[in-house]
Amino acid sequence: MDWDALYSSAFERVRGNIGKIGGVLLAYNTNIDAIKYLDPADLEGRIERAGKDAVLRYSEELPERITSVEHLLGGILWSIRRGKAAELFVESCTVRFYMRRWGWDELRMGGQVGIMANLLGGVYNVPVIAHVPQLSSLQAELFKEGPIYVPKVEGGDLKLVHPKEFLADEENCIHYIYEFPRGFRILGFEAPRENRFIGAADDYNPNLYIRPEFTEHFGEIAKKAELGIISGLQTLTKENYREPFEEMVRHLDVLNARNVPVHLEFAFTADETVRMALIDVLGRFHSVGLNEVELASIMEVMGEKGLAGRLLASDPVDPVAVTEAMLRLAERTGVRRIHFHTYGYYLALTDYHGEFVRDALLFAALAAAAKAKLGDVRSVDDVVEAMDVPVNEKAGAVEERLKAEYGMKDGIAEVDNYQLSFVPTKIVARPKSTVGIGDTISSSAFVGEFALRP
Repeated sequence: MDWDALYSSAFERVRGNIGKIGGVLLAYNTNIDAIKYLDPADLEGRIERAGKDAVLRYSEELPERITSVEHLLGGILWSIRRGKAAELFVESCTVRFYMRRWGWDELRMGGQVGIMANLLGGVYNVPVIAHVPQLSSLQAELFKEGPIYVPKVEGGDLKLVHPKEFLADEENCIHYIYEFPRGFRILGFEAPRENRFIGAADDYNPNLYIRPEFTEHFGEIAKKAELGIISGLQTLTKENYREPFEEMVRHLDVLNARNVPVHLEFAFTADETVRMALIDVLGRFHSVGLNEVELASIMEVMGEKGLAGRLLASDPVDPVAVTEAMLRLAERTGVRRIHFHTYGYYLALTDYHGEFVRDALLFAALAAAAKAKLGDVRSVDDVVEAMDVPVNEKAGAVEERLKAEYGMKDGIAEVDNYQLSFVPTKIVARPKSTVGIGDTISSSAFVGEFALRP
């Protein structure tokens, strides 16, 4: 089949319809990303000085949080060895000082909410209301122009203003992003693909701090939303998750009462208690987005260890194992949409049917390729710049497997009363950056789907 023709058609349809999307509520994590492009000699020297044996131990199994330099370097090496992204909370002030002295190459908008706000509001011109835990002057400057709003209370009245008009100089929340390219070699290991490791070095996002504007005026804020995307739960622990979870559930109840579909953007969550708590609340969401590492971690706490192993056993990821895992998760939780994204292809399992699900995935893949190619997407028209990026060759075998197993046709199949949608992605050989690509994928697919719904 002609995937390029489907890509072109999907882009035109989403571009023509995305203007009908009203407000999108985005909560809870926004921060500043300090990006460091790793140098093999520098990193190897740091590993030797910290103690290679200890670092290698943590590169085999990630710690739950970073309390030593060995944890930090081991986490970075864990990501390099697998070509997988991971994020851990940096608890130690000593390690935070070490990271600050190590420095960065550039500062960018960070946090899933911040990245999605700039994409949806600053690029697609879709109105968004963003939760920003700390709105420093530097944080505000990183927001694009466009219909991006934050709640502000003056004299007891709620107003929505652009972050640059909020005019408060709160704390800088900095996350350190350690990026590496495909083929990055160190200590005999070679990165199978480009990716990054994230050390979260702020005390607001990791504890899921929720601003008073949201706790006291959420009912009023929710009236402005047609869709919602929640993210930022990944660094919570069994010690601190209960209070923010209670507030999140209260927010979900308000949104559900207004029939606002909400997407949960999952991210690697080290704490098993938090993962189990997420499974328990997932039925309150319309949708969830995750990759193979995240899906495997969910299968583990659901007792599906064999299936979790299959998800991490091959490259590209076995699509039948992915489908089985998504079915288990949907049946356990009742979530209506599961969007799986991995290097090379995307799958969506939905309890509703229509080509618009597949076409929204195609638009998302094109947006992700544009971001990888250009580094920054400035307008929705920039997305078409990725049309000349080739479709992933390895995805052909994935498609054939899905055809043989489920009778898939034109990227769509019926599986146990669910629709399974598949698209091969476009692969940029040397991306300018990987930061924010997952958030671009998930938000573009979710919002794009509602733009295309009949």
